[in-house]
Amino acid sequence: MTSALEAAKARLRGTAKAARKAAAAADRAAGATAAAALRDRFLAAFAPEAGTVVSGYWPMGDEMDPRPLLAALADAGCVLALPALRGPGQALDFRAWAPGDPLVPAAFGTSEPAADKALLQPGVLLVPLLAFDRAGYRLGYGGGFYDRSLAFLRSRGDTLAVGLAYAAQEVAEVPRDRNDQRLDGLVTEQAVTRL
Repeated sequence: MTSALEAAKARLRGTAKAARKAAAAADRAAGATAAAALRDRFLAAFAPEAGTVVSGYWPMGDEMDPRPLLAALADAGCVLALPALRGPGQALDFRAWAPGDPLVPAAFGTSEPAADKALLQPGVLLVPLLAFDRAGYRLGYGGGFYDRSLAFLRSRGDTLAVGLAYAAQEVAEVPRDRNDQRLDGLVTEQAVTRL
């Protein structure tokens, strides 16, 4: 990655974190309805079949909360997983998880299923983000974990990658290079975008 691209991403991360924080605060002030609205929009647009392995994420800070969606997917018979960090520069593992299962603290302030949980290959990957654009590109925290994971999963078959966010996280264009993986869809509390 060039230093100019790194600098552009770093600048956008600062403004994107502020936009997400403001959106989360506004949602809490309005009764915290965004996650339920996102759940309903996702299910209307993408509704995976029973038995599909869906990997979500455990929300950190002001990230869009996928837990209402994950609970609905579990009720619909989907098999759930959450990401687990292997180490710097590596793709993520996806470990079996169900609502109510305990999580263990992990690197970067994340929580993940215990190491003894089964490894699964998701057919649907729910992706957190800081910012997104209409072309389907996302800005993450800079570790490259989801980009490496998507490249790996796609090399092994079809994986539907859907970004989850507040509408306020949309930007005109996410700086990117050839390593950045494009999402297949985006869902916010206000809209669904299929790509």
